[in-house]
Amino acid sequence: MDITDFNRDFFSLDGKNAIVTGGNTGLGRAFSLALAKAGANVFVPSVMEDDGTTRRLIEAEGRRTEFLACDLTAPGTPRAIVDGCVDAFGSVDIVVNSAGICNLAPVEKFGRVQWDPMVDINLTAPFELSHEAMLRMIPRRSGKIINIASLFSFLGGQWSPAYAATKHAIAGFTKAYCDELAQHNIQVNAIAPGYFATQITEATRADPTTNQRVLDHIPAGRWGDVADLMGTTVFLASRASDYVNGHILPVDGGYLVR
Repeated sequence: MDITDFNRDFFSLDGKNAIVTGGNTGLGRAFSLALAKAGANVFVPSVMEDDGTTRRLIEAEGRRTEFLACDLTAPGTPRAIVDGCVDAFGSVDIVVNSAGICNLAPVEKFGRVQWDPMVDINLTAPFELSHEAMLRMIPRRSGKIINIASLFSFLGGQWSPAYAATKHAIAGFTKAYCDELAQHNIQVNAIAPGYFATQITEATRADPTTNQRVLDHIPAGRWGDVADLMGTTVFLASRASDYVNGHILPVDGGYLVR
């Protein structure tokens, strides 16, 4: 490609079809809407039923969307998700493994009851869905897999060793899949969100002491807004990132440098 060929169309997702797990709430909704605004149709599997908000937002962009209420950890679900996207839209071009949970408990009380569900949802489900999707992507020699990592892909994590362990593992999985799938023109990357103003962090932000402790660690001086993730999502899903592979991209306001 000559440098004069580059233009804004490299960021376009027109004609692309995406799967976003957990894409109807929180950060997942931002990922879904970002892809729709860039031109993609969006298939949303989630254990949470859609209240209509995400559908309205996506359809307002002139894009198609389908929802599948499902347990991502149930046998056969990953294949059903990929088949559902292909049946609805004709292909699967982009996968965003957004769904995840975080159970909290002091380490001395953190056992298999807390550990197992997080491994199943945060790690095994993304692996199984990515596996099913890449089997469709390889023959077409095209695809984008975007995993959702965390700052705890780089750091330890008090009160949730399973969360830190699964997010470290997601970083390793991203690199391993890149190493094998790059030859098929499939890019596998991860976004590592920092501290974002969502419902999950509401209690932390409401407490002046803990809120200030977080802000003191962020050079940008503010919590992230979910919209701050949308440009990164489009970039990693588009032609503009075709030579970006196996990368864990923090979107954290500079948290990791301080």
